[in-house]
Amino acid sequence: MVDKELVSRKLSRIRMYVDALRRAEDINWEKYRSDLRTRAFVERYVHLAIEEVIDVANHFVSFYKWREPTSYRDLFSILREYGVIPEDHLLTFQTMASFRNMLVHRYEAIDDELVFGIFIKHLGDFDLFIRLVTDWSTDK
Repeated sequence: MVDKELVSRKLSRIRMYVDALRRAEDINWEKYRSDLRTRAFVERYVHLAIEEVIDVANHFVSFYKWREPTSYRDLFSILREYGVIPEDHLLTFQTMASFRNMLVHRYEAIDDELVFGIFIKHLGDFDLFIRLVTDWSTDK
């Protein structure tokens, strides 16, 4: 059986990071662009939430002994192959993995407009992941 306590902790942390971002209602484009601490807060919390998503995906793949992923993006292809995420959401999570790689490996060239756009428009992707994982786990 999947380590439900581990998965629950990770999903809780995703919620915590996303909730903190949502509570930052005072962050607009001007503040984001001009304030280093604001940018660091948004980048870091988005990054941490993505890491938790990837950890949950890795845990499922490892526990169920599904095929070995070739990349973080491929983790989500595997989750799709086994019905954890539907085809129509695959690109959402693969893009999330690619964004994580940009934050970690190309940090000197981070596109502020892209990060701000994720902060404003895509926090719901984390809620979607939580729901999909929870629904799939409940069915097992």
